[in-house]
Amino acid sequence: MTDTTTTKRLLAAGVIATPLFFTVAFAQAFSRDGFDLSRHMLSQLAMGDLGWLQIANFIVTGTLFMAAAVGMRRTLRQGPGAKWGPRLIGIVGAGLIAAGVFVTDPAAGYPVGSVEGETSWHGMLHGVAAMASGLALLAASLVFARRFLAGKRKGWAIYSAAGGIVYTVLPQTNPELMSLLFAVASLIGWTWISTISIHLLAVPAVGAVAVRATAHRPPPAIPRDL
Repeated sequence: MTDTTTTKRLLAAGVIATPLFFTVAFAQAFSRDGFDLSRHMLSQLAMGDLGWLQIANFIVTGTLFMAAAVGMRRTLRQGPGAKWGPRLIGIVGAGLIAAGVFVTDPAAGYPVGSVEGETSWHGMLHGVAAMASGLALLAASLVFARRFLAGKRKGWAIYSAAGGIVYTVLPQTNPELMSLLFAVASLIGWTWISTISIHLLAVPAVGAVAVRATAHRPPPAIPRDL
């Protein structure tokens, strides 16, 4: 397997991460007894008899985003954000893995029959992981926006900045529908990561270019006295 093939597969992980997560999450959201997306967070699907599905969904999606971050780093060898852009995407993925490992607490009557109590240690860690992942996504969007501006790609710069800002601001616009708006915001923000992965799939890996250039370079002359 060549380095180029490996890089493309890593980026492809970022392409499938978002549709995979929301296909699994929405399938549960609309089929679980007592779950109401206008009142309950998608992370609450990690509780109950089928909670392992959402736990696995978080962990797999986070792993895919971390793989995409490696692919991004292998593609973006230089220029603004070449290091911190992929690093921040990796933090997004790591936060999702942690959010899956540390399950949130019951809230707003879900799971059915549950009783709300004090925040548990794992519920607290879930919140910290989700916050870290969200802040990393916002920062990554601004880092990539700066990179695109430097490359005179204004459309991509606007899309990147808007994706992160909408992701951050939208859930705060209506506290009564925060869970629904957070799901929509996550779909928007994570779709941005998948779109960046698609964009970078079309960019030739620097290593591959170097290999091709070397392959076409004439061999060094052999001294006559040897």
